[in-house]
Amino acid sequence: MLFLLTETGEAASGWGSLATMIVIYGLFFAALWFFLFRPQSKERKRIAGMLANLEVGDCVLTTSGFYGIVIDISDDTVIVEFGNNKNCRIPMEKSAISRVEKANE
Repeated sequence: MLFLLTETGEAASGWGSLATMIVIYGLFFAALWFFLFRPQSKERKRIAGMLANLEVGDCVLTTSGFYGIVIDISDDTVIVEFGNNKNCRIPMEKSAISRVEKANE
């Protein structure tokens, strides 16, 4: 009789453990999405919006730490003027800009 009880108990717990495992994996992937992928996509959208609103005359901070003023904008590149020297104009990619401060603020 003890053999029959353990056998039916194992069969019932087998389906229960499978369902539990599926729920645990679902919760794991939901947490992974919530803590890793969602913030990255928000940051990408923020940066894309910032670069889309870039205008001539804005003060920018590059990824290398230099502050400059945007002189000209084309599709993927911008020309940035650094420092007080008006001859220091460097073309760079838009992806090298990490922060934008609007000229009117």
